[in-house]
Amino acid sequence: MPETKRTGSGVLGGLLGVVGLSAVAGVLVTAAVTPAIAVSGAAASSAISMFDNMPSYLEIDELMLPTTLMYVNPDNGQEVEWTKFYDQNRSPVNFDQVAPVVYDAVLSSEDPRYYQHGGVDLIGTTRALLSNASGGQTQGGSSISQQYVKNVLIQRCERDAEAELDADNNVVKTRDEVLRNCWEEATNATGAEGYERKLQEMRYAIALEQRYSKNDILLGYLNIANFGGTNYGIDASSKYYFNVPASQLSVSQAATLAGIVQNPNSYRIDLPGGSFTGSDGTPRNTAPDGSIDDVEPTTIQALYTLRDEGVINDEQLLAAADGYSATKGRQLYVLSRMLDDGKINRDQYIQAAIEPITPAITQPVTGCQSTGSAAYFCQYVVSTIQNDPAFGETQEARDRALRQDGLKIYTTIDPRVQAAAEQSMAEYAPTSIEGMKFGAVATSVEAKTGRVLAIAQNTRYVPGYTEDPNESSIVFAGDRATGGSGGFGAGSTFKLFTLIDWLEQGKSLREVVNGTDRNIPRMTNSCEGQGDWVNPGSDRIRNFGNQRGYNGTPLQFTAQSLNTGFIGMAAELDLCDITNVVAKMGVTNPTNGEQINVDVPSDIIGTESVSPIAMAGAYAAVANGGTLCQPKVIDRVVDNNGVDRPELVPARSCSTVLTPEVASTAAFALQGVMVRGGTGSQANPFDGTPMLGKTGTNEQRHSWMIESSTNVTTAVMAGNYDGLVDISRTYAYDRRVMDIRYPIALQIQAAANAAYGGDEFPAPAQNLIRQVVREVPNVVGQTIDQARATLEGAGWEVAVGEAVNSDQPTNIIVQQNPSGQAPGGTVVTINPSNGQAVTVPDVSGQNPAVAAGALNAAGFSAVQGSCTPDPSAGGGRVTGTDPGAGTATTRGATVAINFAAAACPGQGGPGNDEDDDE
Repeated sequence: MPETKRTGSGVLGGLLGVVGLSAVAGVLVTAAVTPAIAVSGAAASSAISMFDNMPSYLEIDELMLPTTLMYVNPDNGQEVEWTKFYDQNRSPVNFDQVAPVVYDAVLSSEDPRYYQHGGVDLIGTTRALLSNASGGQTQGGSSISQQYVKNVLIQRCERDAEAELDADNNVVKTRDEVLRNCWEEATNATGAEGYERKLQEMRYAIALEQRYSKNDILLGYLNIANFGGTNYGIDASSKYYFNVPASQLSVSQAATLAGIVQNPNSYRIDLPGGSFTGSDGTPRNTAPDGSIDDVEPTTIQALYTLRDEGVINDEQLLAAADGYSATKGRQLYVLSRMLDDGKINRDQYIQAAIEPITPAITQPVTGCQSTGSAAYFCQYVVSTIQNDPAFGETQEARDRALRQDGLKIYTTIDPRVQAAAEQSMAEYAPTSIEGMKFGAVATSVEAKTGRVLAIAQNTRYVPGYTEDPNESSIVFAGDRATGGSGGFGAGSTFKLFTLIDWLEQGKSLREVVNGTDRNIPRMTNSCEGQGDWVNPGSDRIRNFGNQRGYNGTPLQFTAQSLNTGFIGMAAELDLCDITNVVAKMGVTNPTNGEQINVDVPSDIIGTESVSPIAMAGAYAAVANGGTLCQPKVIDRVVDNNGVDRPELVPARSCSTVLTPEVASTAAFALQGVMVRGGTGSQANPFDGTPMLGKTGTNEQRHSWMIESSTNVTTAVMAGNYDGLVDISRTYAYDRRVMDIRYPIALQIQAAANAAYGGDEFPAPAQNLIRQVVREVPNVVGQTIDQARATLEGAGWEVAVGEAVNSDQPTNIIVQQNPSGQAPGGTVVTINPSNGQAVTVPDVSGQNPAVAAGALNAAGFSAVQGSCTPDPSAGGGRVTGTDPGAGTATTRGATVAINFAAAACPGQGGPGNDEDDDE
């Protein structure tokens, strides 16, 4: 056990250390630098002054610690350590969390007089300095306090190490080279600089012991020291090499680690092929191979001694020495020192000596690869840390936050939704497809907070570049800054922004728009530096399958995702306004983060590349009543002292970007996509949770499905991450690539609905779904084609009715219904002439008998109509016909002659009784 109190002799030793060592060390260093004057009193006095004037205060920096990504298990509220990132794998412990045998092993082998000296062991140091002065290198002599000082200085240098650049920002020294210099400068023990470093180390050590207790310094040393590779500190190294905490180390294990710390990378026991190479180039200190042919007997002389004493036999010697022989030799030295110091008895010594070094290497959970299929979510978080100024103004500062600051970073991942995303991706999206560079990605965002709940991808995550099409380091869900992706063509999911602008301009979802495939000569664009789009070449945007399109409403166009319908809508808007809608809803160029300009018709239907997370955020804003919550992956940051650090959480805000009226009406339109018969119905879980959504396909390269409840939005993309392979003709797992978006989105959203639920969407604003009355052009007299063009050009749907009687040519419209004004969406029926009608001649004023002859001659059958008594009419005068004059009717039709007469037939008059009888 280590001593816990300093004795009076220890304090006295400290004082002697300050005074005596100053003189001795001063003379020795002067002898090395200027031997000719080494014996003079002036030289000694000068050296003593130099020592006393050296800085004595050494700030003990915080240890470089792993940063841990965390999440909270929503099922039980438990915090889960997800993975770690570090330059130094370290888990600091308290004094009583280290097995006493560790202190005994370290002190016996490194500083047996630790509790007696005042920071510097005069005996060991003098021996080392004399050896160095005679031309050798330091042969030990550094106290635990001095070694602690050295490690503090090395860590400080390593923590602040940055690549050295010249005035033109060319790399003069890489960061790795700077790191090597840190170690070399801190451990240099030759020449004048070596003496000066040693003296400064002593000076710091003496002052250190005046500020801290012996136990604090000893523990500090064990927590900071390197034990080979990236393993630092006794506890992390115990877990790495032997899979036990420092509190449970055995005598053999403790002696092994105490031996490793003396020369960490030579004595490490995690490199089966050898930890160093001998002078002949042969790997040394290799893993067990059943023989000791390559073991130098001098390294394990203690085992031979035990054999010669009859304590062990050859078989036991062979077993103990087989493999890691250099480390075994060092362990035997440590055990012998412990035995000499009375820290262990002989039986313990023999038992530990004959026990083979048997590591149980346990790799720490580190890096995104350790998170399995969730690695792309992990990498998105890492990219956020490395790029967000919340973690530091410089790249170096942000890297330190990730790998050295010991933060606990609580991520937003929800394992329930993430598991569904991973499962659906594995089930429907292969890691690669022959003949194309295939990529698929899914992400889910909590609409009311912006918390990203899941990110899944079809490829296997590997850091760095790979040519294997099944692997990638790029996070498809993000942008260039958060995962290295350039995004994907949005397709019809981008129509959301035209729909939003339409509503913001006060236009109705039920207003009729010309959505036919036609030439649009100009579109307004009032953005500065843009100007209107002009179509000199009569270019057209086509519909999927070259459908002709139709005159319809934005409500219809959204449900059926009609390209020409949205082009027709945009033609009635200002492209600049649509650009502004895209910007305020958080969608930017994924390559450079700049604004996406909507300045040509193809932009309306989604040719621009976007990131899936940004698009999920935009749709979430609609589902959230118009409030956009910027997507975030970090909830909370806690420092290595357990203190919440809200200033380290990347700034993400929620802000109102749409009025509730516009948001609810847009949601109303988007719900039509998800009902049966809508283009997104295949992705609807139909679990009772109201859903809105939008499909999208970008020139058969990328396919999208974005859907949302009021609480969670899911975006899925599948297609080419590079190249132009037609996904409508390429298959994966017996399904068209462009269709795998549906089952993936369905499974994920079903899990999200089960976890988060969803409410009814608010009712649409009545003024934005009103019936709009518009003027119907009069097309009577036009040809059928002329009439159709006139009406469709004005935004009306046209139906050609049956031909009606008319003497006009058969191609001429003679009737239409409705005429004047009508509600938007009304179908206008036009009726052409049948060309078979005859016009009734005008026979008014003629004698009825003459009129009858004229009508019969014109091809009609004249009959007597009504008679009106009129004394002035004499024998009769025609007053009209039925049908009337000018009426077109069929040849041979009956025409009744109406007339006036002094005496109408059948009406008796004076002196005409006989006629009445007849």
